Amino acid sequence: MHKSSSTSLRPVANKLCNMKSVIFDLDGTLVDTSGDLVAAANACFVSMGEAPQLDPKTDASTAFLGTLAMLELGFSRLGYMPSASKMQDYYEYLSDFYEKNIDCHTYMYDGVVDCLDTLKTRGYLMGICTNKRIRFAEKLINRMGIRHYFQAVVGADTLPVRKPDSGHLLGTIKAMNGNPMKAIMIGDTITDRNAAKNACVPCVLVTFGPDGAKVADLKPEGLLDHFDQLPDMMDTMIKG
Repeated sequence: MHKSSSTSLRPVANKLCNMKSVIFDLDGTLVDTSGDLVAAANACFVSMGEAPQLDPKTDASTAFLGTLAMLELGFSRLGYMPSASKMQDYYEYLSDFYEKNIDCHTYMYDGVVDCLDTLKTRGYLMGICTNKRIRFAEKLINRMGIRHYFQAVVGADTLPVRKPDSGHLLGTIKAMNGNPMKAIMIGDTITDRNAAKNACVPCVLVTFGPDGAKVADLKPEGLLDHFDQLPDMMDTMIKG
């Protein structure tokens, strides 16, 4: 019985491995989370008796670099850096605040849902490879109502490595039961570009993130100005 079941599943697995895959970064690519990230950082500084230190517009790119980057920027503006133990306390305060207020200002970029619908209809596997902690990533995409589109969601703490290490992206493709030879990474920063390069996977960078058209300097295989362009772009870039 066991042998028969295994044999019957093998053609399905092989078929999935031959399917084309699109792997998305999350923050700055599918959703603009900068408003909630900056709000959490500012709440942390206010809790210390300081004024808010970050601006949701001008500091958006720092927000997408993560909690530690926001804290370091804020403290650099205050003119001092706390001890490692105090920094860990602030890190946890900021993270807790963010988790409780994860979607107050966050929104999906224009055209995301229609794009995901089209990719699904065309038979693409889809996954998320993010340097956001997995519990935050899962909570956010569930709140946004898009979790069901993705075969796998792999966060910063899912594997022993994270982007730009190739293992993070390749691990996501494996979790999707995808094929690295038929996969493309969609991102918005040099971290995504280098993760794709290290994994020998083509990369498309969005031009509507915090770095805008400057991402062209990273020389990705493609540039995306709007999500309505992505399905046809994928059909062209991934052959077979």
